[in-house]
Amino acid sequence: MNRFIKILQPKVLISFLAATIICTVFCVEQSSAQVPPRFYWKNLNGVNAVPVIFNSLESNANPADPSHHIYPGAKIEADLMIAGYAKVFELMDRAAFVAALVPMGRVSGDVTVGGRSFSESARGFGDPMIEFGINVIGPDPIRNIPDMLRYEPGFSVDIIGDLIFPLGEYDNAQPLNIGQNRWAGRVGAPVIWQLGQWVPGKRTTLELIPSVWFFADNNDFVGLTLSTDPLFELEGHLTRDLTKDLWASFDLTYFIGGDSSLNGVKSESLDKAGVGFTLGYAINEHIQLTVGYMSTFNDNDDTELNMDRFLVSLTFGWHNLIEGMNRLGSSE
Repeated sequence: MNRFIKILQPKVLISFLAATIICTVFCVEQSSAQVPPRFYWKNLNGVNAVPVIFNSLESNANPADPSHHIYPGAKIEADLMIAGYAKVFELMDRAAFVAALVPMGRVSGDVTVGGRSFSESARGFGDPMIEFGINVIGPDPIRNIPDMLRYEPGFSVDIIGDLIFPLGEYDNAQPLNIGQNRWAGRVGAPVIWQLGQWVPGKRTTLELIPSVWFFADNNDFVGLTLSTDPLFELEGHLTRDLTKDLWASFDLTYFIGGDSSLNGVKSESLDKAGVGFTLGYAINEHIQLTVGYMSTFNDNDDTELNMDRFLVSLTFGWHNLIEGMNRLGSSE
């Protein structure tokens, strides 16, 4: 009871709500088909977020391609930035969100396709993506301040859907591009399991995100047709608050499936795991900084997926209610 009395003091309440919002705003990362930890935490209806994500990647697959089509023996480098917008709202009495993102940057490397060698570099805008998610098991939507003060995720399950539009820059004479010249999509069921008490500075979660990616054919891939079977992906995150503003996560990712074929000649399917970590820090009541690293392991065979990714993101989040309370607080 004393904790809630303290929180209800105006300035403390503003700080508490702003910290809660900024710790759970969106930060999706399309280029390696992965979602950062705490992405699917719920928030106050009406929260807005603008993420700006910087990626530096090395792989034997195009880092801008979520299918992870492998080029054996290749070394491909990419520097990508992803910018977007996300909003939390209520739909059919359940918490929901929608996010839109656009990648841009450069990708380069030496690859071999169909017996032909290419030394390529591409830059520009990639394929935009939208994601929609709705909670199906878990607490009621957070409609107001009392709901936020009482909120605990417990055990929650969402249903999500992604759609990637083939609108990015694409050159059919080269295999490495920022755009992929084909539709792609994903369906998944993120699970959040709260471990222990739900107090800022002490929050712990186990998060599992099983999903399946689907890919249309690219019928103009350096004169060939590139087809990819569905790709199953399982992500796991064990997250823990270190302070009320700083949190850390241990991350695991597993891919299986996604057999690719060029003009009917199939390559090996993916069967690969990666391990990494993420640190998140609330710089102020609006801005969240996230730093992460991920690498595949047991990847000495150049016909298997190998990837190293370093990520830095800044996310600006706001809510009209908090902005109004800030204005009232500053006038006191």
